[in-house]
Amino acid sequence: MMTIDPLRWGGALALSATYLAMCLSIWRARLAQAGASSKRSEADWLVVHASQTGLAEHLAERTVATLTLGGLKARAVCMSALDGALLGASTRILFICSTYGEGDPPDSGARFAARSMGALPDLSHLHYAVLALGDATYGSYCGFGRALDAWLASTGAAPLFERIDVDRGSPTALAEWQHHLGRLAGTSDAPDWEAPAYGEWRIAARTLANPGSAGAPLYRLALAPLSGALPLWEAGDLAQVSAPRDPGHPREYSIASVPDEGHLALLVRLQRREDGSPGAASGWLCGEAQEGDIIRLRVREHARFRLGENARRPLIAIGNGSGLAGLRALLKARIDAGERRNWLLFGERNAEHDFLCRDELQAWRDDGALERLDLVFSRDGGDARYVQHLLLAHGEVLRRWVSEGAAIYVCGSLEGMAGGVHQALSELLGADVVERLMADGRYRRDVY
Repeated sequence: MMTIDPLRWGGALALSATYLAMCLSIWRARLAQAGASSKRSEADWLVVHASQTGLAEHLAERTVATLTLGGLKARAVCMSALDGALLGASTRILFICSTYGEGDPPDSGARFAARSMGALPDLSHLHYAVLALGDATYGSYCGFGRALDAWLASTGAAPLFERIDVDRGSPTALAEWQHHLGRLAGTSDAPDWEAPAYGEWRIAARTLANPGSAGAPLYRLALAPLSGALPLWEAGDLAQVSAPRDPGHPREYSIASVPDEGHLALLVRLQRREDGSPGAASGWLCGEAQEGDIIRLRVREHARFRLGENARRPLIAIGNGSGLAGLRALLKARIDAGERRNWLLFGERNAEHDFLCRDELQAWRDDGALERLDLVFSRDGGDARYVQHLLLAHGEVLRRWVSEGAAIYVCGSLEGMAGGVHQALSELLGADVVERLMADGRYRRDVY
């Protein structure tokens, strides 16, 4: 009977295992290489956008169209979907990003900034360019775009051309970006990126919304086109107003109405500069203009604050002051569509003078179209309380609504309110949950 030497048998097994492991390693490497190749083959160019009001996303789509016209494969990607693997698999990326607050990334870029820009990977294979959107009146002008450009340079990535900073949609800066795109795409016949022209609108009505308020006056304006039909827009969209005193720098306001109401409504608070003089746009709209006067205005899509895929979800609307404009339009659109799971949390100074849209909101609540209406007025005695304190007081309800699929929309002041609400949400839900809601489009903000 033949015997088997256990030492030889063990050695054979070990050799076989080593061979199999080597084969598996080669197979995995080839799979990874194939995956990277397929990612590269999807597009020669990635156009990554980080947008707060939708302008960066709009410009990204225009950029893709220009590159495609020249025969290049290009696709637009939200920065929230950009990770280390996609960075490693890409050789050409054009970044178009706005700045939020005092130099912070917009919501769609927050995850990338926190996770990817905190490290220094080797991106020496990458060629890139940055179009930074901002407002030169802020101290942190184009702050996130500048930070992104510096980070990319520190990773070894090579710039295709110098960063272009865009002050409030400057046509000159955008034309420079288009010029570079034309050179990259080898085409000179791309269409101009002219924004829609301003139309002439008539002030049909102007009403002081907070008579007797200790704060600055806030007016509700109803506007109608001077000629032609009312243009279409969606709840969440913006109106750009060209002020007579400063026509080259339009001001944006949340639209407070829906088209079926037959007019375009704004809530405008009088702003004052450091020297006490009124703001160019709000000063005219709140003070000098009269009913019947003509203003130049155009509607701008604000894709990131529209209802979109959240149209059938429960809605948690949070805001203060003139931020009620955007929230009011969202609520009106949902109520008209038969969606009644709506919760509004709103804060202002004084209930007697600053309870904006009082009759309408109370009627919606009494009718059941507004399932919950929670209000806070900071100057009504006792310790000052703000809208974020409402959230903390109703934490259990908030968690239940979110677990049932609710979307959260925040509109109002950046200073104080937006940060306080974000902190309260993180405390109640957990920072990871808030980050996931933001990435999934269930947490959206329009703050200023």
